[in-house]
Amino acid sequence: MTGVASPMLKRSKRQGIRFLAGLAAGGVAAALVLSLLVYVTGILALSLLPLRARLLMVSAIAVSLGIADVMHRTPHIWRQVPQRLVRLLPPGTLGLVWGLDLGLLFSTQKTTSLIWVAIAAALILAPSSAVIVLVGIALTLATVVAIGSLGLNGRLLVVLKTQLLAVGGHNRLVRMSRRTSGVFILCLVAALVWQGIQT
Repeated sequence: MTGVASPMLKRSKRQGIRFLAGLAAGGVAAALVLSLLVYVTGILALSLLPLRARLLMVSAIAVSLGIADVMHRTPHIWRQVPQRLVRLLPPGTLGLVWGLDLGLLFSTQKTTSLIWVAIAAALILAPSSAVIVLVGIALTLATVVAIGSLGLNGRLLVVLKTQLLAVGGHNRLVRMSRRTSGVFILCLVAALVWQGIQT
């Protein structure tokens, strides 16, 4: 995203801002649709399953996803937003379309499983939090892209690329992120289990 937004902002601040605003709006719109599905499904789970069963389900899902991250097997489909649209759509519309695509979460690649753990917890334990969780994810993504795009002037980009290559490139950074995510998820589950044992 920053690879598109940063040059766009250099060419025209107005176009770059339209792209970033579209990205945020599309992400929020998709998150609202997805949160409705999570809420309805979650309410059904609340009515059918006792709390202990739901806690066990979330724990099992989180442990599975944590192990998947540690093993560099984060579940996602091998697809990114359609790059060809850069030349076909005006900036605001492009941002909106990509935001909708990214906001649906299941339609693009993921670096870590933290998003899946958050969705599982909202769905199974607290469906009423789905809007906050999913819109929060969408707004966080849009904010990160905006900050990255505004900060990626030529000199900073060269420094970042140099540092990335020094630690082994993009794949190494992704692996480190996934392992960190996996360890964090597993520690979180262990802390929750420990707290459950203590009460």
